[in-house]
Parts: sequence; structure tokens; C-alpha cells
Amino acid sequence: MSASTEIQIIAVIVAVACALPGVFLVLRRMAMMSDAISHTVLLGIVLGYFLLGSLESPFLILAAAAMGVVTVSLTELLMRTRLVRQDAAIGLVFPALFSIAVILISRFARGVHLDVDAVLLGELAFAPFDRVDILGYDLPRSMVVMGITLILNAALITLFYKELKLTTFDAGLAVALGFSPTLIHYGLMLMVSVTAVAAFDAVGSVLVVALMITPPAAAYLLTNRLSRMLLYSAALAAAGAIAGFWMAWFLDANIAGSIATMLGMLFLGVFLLAPERGLLAQAARRGRQRWEFAQTALAIHLLNHENTPQMESECRVDHLHYHLGWEPNFASTVVDQAERGGLVLRHNGDLALTPQGRERARTALVHA
Repeated sequence: MSASTEIQIIAVIVAVACALPGVFLVLRRMAMMSDAISHTVLLGIVLGYFLLGSLESPFLILAAAAMGVVTVSLTELLMRTRLVRQDAAIGLVFPALFSIAVILISRFARGVHLDVDAVLLGELAFAPFDRVDILGYDLPRSMVVMGITLILNAALITLFYKELKLTTFDAGLAVALGFSPTLIHYGLMLMVSVTAVAAFDAVGSVLVVALMITPPAAAYLLTNRLSRMLLYSAALAAAGAIAGFWMAWFLDANIAGSIATMLGMLFLGVFLLAPERGLLAQAARRGRQRWEFAQTALAIHLLNHENTPQMESECRVDHLHYHLGWEPNFASTVVDQAERGGLVLRHNGDLALTPQGRERARTALVHA
């Protein structure tokens, strides 16, 4: 297997592993919590190294995950005071913990392979060089670690899908049914913490945030179903990872930065072109609603003056701009559309409602 193929496989595994728990962060409006956790776990790694004396120990992941839970706990402790909001609490906690980690590294761990730039930016290009032997297969360490993380994340979400869904959308109902939203919440935060620290070596914390938030945010614009959102998030994350790799290949640029850029471009495409929630779809819908409202207003105007002494003056095309306050061109366009829609009939400038138009006007008046 070539190095480029291994890098792409690692990128896809990392992307999907991060996107799955990210779905629940987006739905719970906790997107910035991923940013906080992905930075503060560095303090857990540093403290774990000081206690264990090795960067190879698997207990470093536990130490980093524990620091992620500490981050969440401190944030919620500040929020409970009701003196600061969630975003402000996150902004207070994670810079403090992250800066402590940076100070500890620069002061006490200068000779150790624990670099702040590597933690932030990562470098997927070096991932194939750090290898382990698994059942006789020589594989990149990042592929093995992130593969296990992906399997655990997928298994936990599958096993606790009902609980996660219920506590995400209706915590009150979850309590009434005997579930513990707090326990599920901290379990999710632990999953996010483990995923973040596992992805450190390969992609860095910046890309971890992008992978946890951007694909789920894009998937949120494409569907209202949680199961589909999980699938769409995984697919978008994988597509962004592969596209980002080839972008870095052609531009000779940092792979993590290229993946983050492609994820942003994918989100922009979905943001503009999503069938129902996309910007263009919303603009088109508002345009249709504007013309439909104008046609309904025309039908009500004609109905109000039907069979009245003012009918001859009120129900003429050239008088609509005066009676309804419309510009002549706009009034002419509304009449044309209403005529094509079977709402009105026009004869020598006089307008008359069809049965369909009369029904539409009456329905609008009933629901007004």
C-alpha cells in the first residue's frame, strides 16, 4: 500500500470518527465545546506525561479525556452562577487551561517530542512513518488508533442511539422516562475528548474542530432526520478528507489545512444549494411567496368590489396601481401570473374572478 493511499485512509477514518459525535454537538448547540475540548486535552497530555514519564503510554488518552470532562465541568460550573453565558464560560475556561499547557511545555518539556504547533496543525504526511505491527500487518499507528476510535464511536452511538436522541431533543421527557440526561451528556463529552486526543498526532486540534462541526452543520441543512444526518455527516467528512488531500497534493500545501478548506467549501456549497434550507432555495421560496401573496391580494380586491357600483373603476388593470399602491409594471406582472394561474379573466382591461380565484380569495379571508 502506497504512502498516499495510507494517508487518505487515515484522513477518512479521522474525518468520520470526528463527524459522528459532532452531530450531537451541533444539535445540542455546543459546537464551540469541541474547540474548547480539543485544546484543553493538551493539558491532560502534559500532566499525564509528567506522571507517567512517557508519551507512548495508553493512559495518556485517559488523562486527556479526563481533562476534557474537567473542561465541561468548569464551563457548566460557571454557567450555573448565571453571571456568564455558555459562550463566555467556554471563552474563559479553555484559554486558561490551554495556556497552562503551553507554559508547562515551554518550561519543562522542551526536549520532549510534544510540540504546540504539531498539536494545533498536525501533519498527516508523517503519519505513515510511525508504524506498529498488528497481527503480522505493518500499519500506521494513526490508522490503528483512529480505527479503534471510529469503531468505538460508531458502536456507542448505535447502542445508545435512543438515549442520545431523546436527551438531545427533549431532556425533560428523558427524565420522565427514567433516563439520565446528565450521564448521557458527560458520556458524550468523554467520547468527544477521546476522539480529540486520538486525532492529535495525525491532524491536530484545528482540524479536529473543523471535522466535528463542519460536516454535521452541512448535514443539518440537508435533512430533518437524525439517522440521515449521521450518514450525511460521515459522507461529507470523508469527501472533504479525500478532496483536501488531493488539493494539498497539487498545491504542495499542509494536508490538514487543505482538508479544512475543502470542508468549508463543501459547507458553502450546501449552504447555497441545499434543496429546502439553502440560501438560493430560501430566496426562491420568498420570491414565490411574494408573487402568491400579490395574486391573493388581487383576488381579494376583485372579490370585495364584485357586483358593486365601483366595479368598473376598481376592477381594471390600469387602476390597480392607484387602488392597491402597486407600480404599474408590478401590477401588470401580477395580473399576467394570476391569469396564467386561472385566478382571473381579462377582457379589454377589465378583470373578473374565475371560480378558482373567488375560492382563493374567500379562503384567504377566512384564515385572515
